[in-house]
This record gives sequence, structure tokens and C-alpha cells, in this order.
Amino acid sequence: MTVALLVAAGFAVLVALWAIQLRTRDAATADIGWTILVAGGAIAGAALGDGDHTRRWLVGALAFIWATRLGFYLLRDRVLSGRAEDGRYRYLREHWGTSAPRNFLFLYLAQSVIAAMFIVPLVAAMRGGALDTWAAAGIAIWIISVGGETLADSQLARFRADPANKGTVCQDGLWRYSRHPNYFFEWLHWFAYVLIGHAALLTWLGPAAMLLFLFRITGIPYTESQALRSRGEAYRTYQRTTSVFLPLPPKQLNPR
Repeated sequence: MTVALLVAAGFAVLVALWAIQLRTRDAATADIGWTILVAGGAIAGAALGDGDHTRRWLVGALAFIWATRLGFYLLRDRVLSGRAEDGRYRYLREHWGTSAPRNFLFLYLAQSVIAAMFIVPLVAAMRGGALDTWAAAGIAIWIISVGGETLADSQLARFRADPANKGTVCQDGLWRYSRHPNYFFEWLHWFAYVLIGHAALLTWLGPAAMLLFLFRITGIPYTESQALRSRGEAYRTYQRTTSVFLPLPPKQLNPR
């Protein structure tokens, strides 16, 4: 009964976000929906799950902080920034035409599937006995990854805020070493639960699912295509000199 109520609450959140976009004609809130569900699922798992009490609440707190930070960042960057609707959703709105309201409802509800893929490894990491050195290693990875993701987001936001940088490519700080350092640290973060959960099989779903989304669905392919359209040759040069994902020293181009 409790699980059914939690699922119903999750669907209610997604339907509410969908209803808001009917008025605003901006579907960027879909990107926030799954983070809300992951944050709620982390707390619910800690309160209701199996395993050592301290272990459960450690995993729940770490995941809640991560999801909440990401959700607020997406809210500021994509919903409250005053920019036009994200190109992905503008395209879908035009492509779907009169079917857009119905299809966007399905898209919002699909965020529950995404959230479930990330809640499962959290619950798996919560199972087990008292915390040990594996947990300490996991906390270290969490601090490094969330700190790195926050730094990358702040460096990009600062770059975008300067009108002189319009149409240019951000290569400040971490962006000098990776074209997507925020995505890299977002992926790395999921290894914290692999370590805390003693590498139990289901804990690997977190980094595996995140890598799939980043490289094949909504992350890097879309971001790179948008950057090429808006920045052209400058971004092509950036692609040739800078690692796509792992932070690595930039390459030097051979002069012609």
C-alpha cells in the first residue's frame, strides 16, 4: 500500500509539471521531473528499505542532496533563465502539432521510468550491514564528483553571463580539459553507491544507465549538435583539441 501511494505521488508530480507546460509552452520542467522523483525515492528508500539504519540514511542523504542540487540547477538554467524553450522540445512541439499536449504527457510520465532506473541502485546500496571502508571510499567519490559537477556548472554559468562571450566556446577551468565535465562528474557520482553497496550487481545500474543516457539519448549527442549549429568552426576546433568526456590535457593542433 505504501509503495502504491509513493508511485501515485510520483505520477501526480509529473502530471502537475505537464499541466504547467500547457500554460507556459515550455517543457523544460520534464528535465526536472526525474530529479524530483529520485530525491523522493532516496528518502522513501531510506525510511522504508532493508539494511542497516545508518547505511540506508547515508545513501538516502547523499542521493537526495545530489538530486536536489541538480534539480535546482536545471530549474535556474532552463526554466527561470528567461531563454526560449529548449530546442529539443521546440522541435517536438512543431513536429507533433495538435498531438503535442497528449504526447508531452507521455514524455513527462516516462520520467518515472528514468527515475526508477536510478532509484533501484540506491536501494541496492542501502542493503547490508554497518558502514565500513567501502563506504568511506564511496563518500570520497561522492564529494569529488558532486564538487566537480558544481564547479563545472558554475564555471559555465559565469562564462555565459558575460555578454562578450556570446557565440564563443567556454574553455574556462574544467572545460579546458573536457567538453562535458559536468556530465563526467554526474556519471562518476554513481560509483559512490557502487562502493557503498560493495559492488552489488544492481548498484552498477546507476553508472551504466547514466552512461547510456549521456552518450545515446539526451546528453552529449544533442548538446554537441546544438553547439555546432550555434558556434560552428569554433566548436569543431574545440572538438579536435578537447576530450569529449574524461578530463584530459588538451591536444595541440598541428599548424598547416
